[in-house]
Amino acid sequence: MERIIYDRMAAHDATHWWYRARREVLAGLIARRIALPKSARILEIGCGTGHNLAMLARFGAVDAIEIDPAARKIAAERLGRPVGDAPLPSLADVADASYDLVAVLDVIEHVEDDRAALKAIAARLKPGGRILVTVPQFMFLWSGHDVANHHFRRYSKATLRHAIDEAGLKVELLQSFNSLLFPLAVASRVAARMTGREGSDDTPPPRPVNALFQAIFALERFLVGRAPMPPGVSLVAIVSPR
Repeated sequence: MERIIYDRMAAHDATHWWYRARREVLAGLIARRIALPKSARILEIGCGTGHNLAMLARFGAVDAIEIDPAARKIAAERLGRPVGDAPLPSLADVADASYDLVAVLDVIEHVEDDRAALKAIAARLKPGGRILVTVPQFMFLWSGHDVANHHFRRYSKATLRHAIDEAGLKVELLQSFNSLLFPLAVASRVAARMTGREGSDDTPPPRPVNALFQAIFALERFLVGRAPMPPGVSLVAIVSPR
């Protein structure tokens, strides 16, 4: 990702509606659909500034990996111990069969060989372990944001399922999310294209709007993993070895 993306993440990951609501949605999904042992070991790959680590720590002992040095430093301060820098798909120095849950949250779209990345992640799972994956959905939503984030692709349900299948893994859950605000996201992308104002600006909107968007998105914590979801800006999958 470009340097400015990490800088904005560091500045806004505690307040921006998208980060805050997504943490609530994913925490609800983990609690509802992934049966973790009390002594669970959890790894987040591509943790950025570490904004998900406290949420994941509700479910077990957390380790983290981040390849960007500045973001890794912030994440390590939040985690209270060093954060690794092993890139996908090699994951050098990350021991096999070590984790009950590996979270890759908006990460594999950054990796050219997503199949190899998924295989490498699966090798780090303990027996019975799970991978929690989120990715951006729909290539027709491709914008300057994807370019600035150095995405190789956005996914459909079919293409994500195909990547998981080709990695020799099994899909336990595959759903859209960030669905309630999807019509607004589509309208925003269309308007940006028509006006030539596509960009990567992800600073928070005014406080009342930020609070409203957070409340709407966070409602999905009651739905994801429990009920069918309409099309959304993102996909979430729970994946296990076959």
